[in-house]
Amino acid sequence: MKNEEYPPSEDTFFIANNIENEQGQYALDIGSGSGYLTKLLSKNFSFVVGTDINCNVLQHQTSYKTNNLICCNGSDALNIKFDFIVCNLPYLATDEILDIATDGGAEGFEIPKKIFDSAQKNLKTDGKFVFVTSSLSNYEKLIDYVQKLGLKPQIIAKKKLFFEELILVEARN
Repeated sequence: MKNEEYPPSEDTFFIANNIENEQGQYALDIGSGSGYLTKLLSKNFSFVVGTDINCNVLQHQTSYKTNNLICCNGSDALNIKFDFIVCNLPYLATDEILDIATDGGAEGFEIPKKIFDSAQKNLKTDGKFVFVTSSLSNYEKLIDYVQKLGLKPQIIAKKKLFFEELILVEARN
């Protein structure tokens, strides 16, 4: 795993533009990476936690440094209910996981499924979970899985890029 900061990219800014007005008490950024979304959420939420599976990335956040960063898989280490959860999923469909920041495994579903399973227990009854996926992955399968978990998903935004379309999904309890 690399020691340098993980810079925000097109999908991060796409999410940010769609969540910048969210507010409440408790927010969670799963896969915090650069810390950009965690920092953004800290403006409108009383308590914000960022998690990432890559401890080195969390330790070397500089541009968007925040408090309450936890190195764990999804939200496995947390026992808090959040009003709002956001995740810039590793959604790319890959045969093997070479880059944990982007590779989602088979159909872009394998890793996101683990994240959903982890996060579901941390979402308040009236909470909202927002995640990004891509036309390059089996996003319909992701949405179906979220529904099977008892959440009500809906696509809230799309953004066409040169080689793919980013899809932002909101799932409510």
